[in-house]
Formats: sequence, structure tokens, C-alpha cells
Amino acid sequence: MEFLLLGFFTSLSLILAIGAQNIFVIEQGLKKQYTFTVCFICSISDCFLIFVGIFLFYYFDQYFTTTIELIFNILLLLFLIHFIYSKIKVSIKKIDLNQNFGKISLVTIIFKTLGFTYLNPHVYSDTVFFLGNFSKSFLLNDKIIFGVGASIASTLFFFFIGYASNHFSKYLNNKKIWNIINWIIIFIMSIITLYVIREIIYSINL
Repeated sequence: MEFLLLGFFTSLSLILAIGAQNIFVIEQGLKKQYTFTVCFICSISDCFLIFVGIFLFYYFDQYFTTTIELIFNILLLLFLIHFIYSKIKVSIKKIDLNQNFGKISLVTIIFKTLGFTYLNPHVYSDTVFFLGNFSKSFLLNDKIIFGVGASIASTLFFFFIGYASNHFSKYLNNKKIWNIINWIIIFIMSIITLYVIREIIYSINL
């Protein structure tokens, strides 16, 4: 029970930080676009990466070089730039709530969710490297319990923010409000983009 709670609260403290993945989950919840699918993919991905970190930490620590991290950051940067560009295009046009929110296909949502998860080096740093390093001295059974606790926290968090956003969307059924939300998302993603650029510059200068 001790390691279950330790895993739960350690994972929760990491995932509470505002990042591109969390913002994307909130946005899809607000739009009521495949909320379950988005939350499920994020949860399963986090659980997978948590246990990768717990059991293979030394292997990944050996091969996760600055070059690989740089590549991931560049991929994330390109992904974010494309995402921001798409959001700006939508904001410039007149928003039609019925058409705009119904256009995106399930396949597109799946690829976007996977992009915000697996192209994000900070997801790896939180799940694989931090939790893996944190639990490296635990006994095998304690590692598993720790991983289960961390996975529960991640799953509950994603479904909470997804469906909480889903619930509050009924109070936001207004074109003007959605335009404001769109620009807030653009602003936050732009800040994250600047942070990624800083990380790239730092990696290049090492």
C-alpha cells in the first residue's frame, strides 16, 4: 500500500504541470470530440511508458543521448508549429460550432493524440526517466506496485480533465467564447514552443 500511494502521488505531482498534451486533452473535452479515445490513448501510453521506465531504466539511460533528445525536440517543435498554424487559420475564419467541431475524423484525432504523446520528450522525462530513476532501488514487487499506483494517477487525471472539460463545454456554447479559448490555446502552445526552442538551442550548445 505504501508503494502504491507513493507511485500515485509521485505521478500526480508530475502530470499536474501544464503541458501540450494536457492542453490538447482539455481542448478535445471542451469540443466533445472523441473524449474517451483521447483520454484512453493518453492513459495507456503513460502506463506503458511508466513500466518501460521502471523495468528498463538503465537501458534507456544508456542510450537516451543528447542527440536523441534533440531529435525529439525538433519533431515536437515542427508538430507544435503545424498545430498553432492550424489553430490560427481556424480563428481567422468565422467559427461555426456545428461544422467546425464535427469535421475532424477519428483517425486524425488518434494521430494528433499520439503526436502530443510520443513526440513530446517531456513525457519521456516524467514517465520513463524520472519514475524509472526514482524506483530503481525498489524490489521487483515494490516496483510493480509503484508502477500500478503511478498508472492509476495518470489514468484518473486524463479522464478527469477530459470529462470535466466535456461537462463545462455546455456553458461555453458561444462563438465569441470559443474564439477566446482558441487564442488562449494558441498563446499557451506558443509559450511551450518557445520553451522547446530553448531546449533545442541548449542541446546544440552542449
